[in-house]
Amino acid sequence: MPTTLLQSNLPGLNLVYRGKVRDVYALPDNRLLIVASDRLSAFDVVLPDPIPGKGEMLTQISNFWFSKTAHLVPNHLVDQSLRDELPQGTDLALYEKRSVVTRRLTPVPVEAIARGYLIGSGWKDYQQSGGVCGIALPTGLRQAEQLPEPIFTPSTKAAVGDHDENVSFDAVVAAVGADLAEQVRDATLRIYKWAAAYAAERGIIIADTKLEFGTDEDGKLYVMDEMLTPDSSRFWPADQYQVGISPPSYDKQFVRDYLLTLNWNKQAPGPHVPADVIAATAAKYAEALQRLADIRVD
Repeated sequence: MPTTLLQSNLPGLNLVYRGKVRDVYALPDNRLLIVASDRLSAFDVVLPDPIPGKGEMLTQISNFWFSKTAHLVPNHLVDQSLRDELPQGTDLALYEKRSVVTRRLTPVPVEAIARGYLIGSGWKDYQQSGGVCGIALPTGLRQAEQLPEPIFTPSTKAAVGDHDENVSFDAVVAAVGADLAEQVRDATLRIYKWAAAYAAERGIIIADTKLEFGTDEDGKLYVMDEMLTPDSSRFWPADQYQVGISPPSYDKQFVRDYLLTLNWNKQAPGPHVPADVIAATAAKYAEALQRLADIRVD
């Protein structure tokens, strides 16, 4: 059965960072231990109720994609036994499916987003400006319509409680330099196109995805954190896809849609989520894991 973990506790390890979902600990030899909790964030706010087993499913999906795309872009994973890195007395069963050992990289300070379909903040941007993140698009596109080509639409990286903000590619160049900005854009689109084609064969449309990158001491670029998960992507069942509406999804859009029915200002603290929405969301994560990676959650 899946475990439930709202917040990790690993005495003796130095907690470097506690994010919206992941807790990051320092390890010797310039490595990190990253634990995916069952916390859920929506509209950049961490909600009070966990989704049981979510961290385990996120980690398994990420690890699947990291393995599948290693020929495209190197990733942060280190082939290291988790058992050797956890403090003595730690419940291995609680952590083994939700934790990874990685390189310690310098994060590139942008959210690298690839969009293949016009939805979410991209749809709102298009309605106002006729484009997304300064990229002009054809007129007359409808909500959820497939774009002529996938586009790179970066955003700022927000602190916990703040909101990401879409920015232009020129803003990324100004922040990190032209060479690194182009590497990030090219890597993002390369991964998205490959993954979208793979998922399509399994009846899933990847509408968009958000990736994060880091560099090592030599300046080499790696994809890191999570990859093509329901928390960082919009997955649509291809057999239910329609242009002109927000399609049903395998990801946390299900929770977002529920939250939009509430009188909530999208600021912390977040509202409680009903048990039936939690259960349905967990089931969607499990279905995505099984359909994409052929891993069944018992």
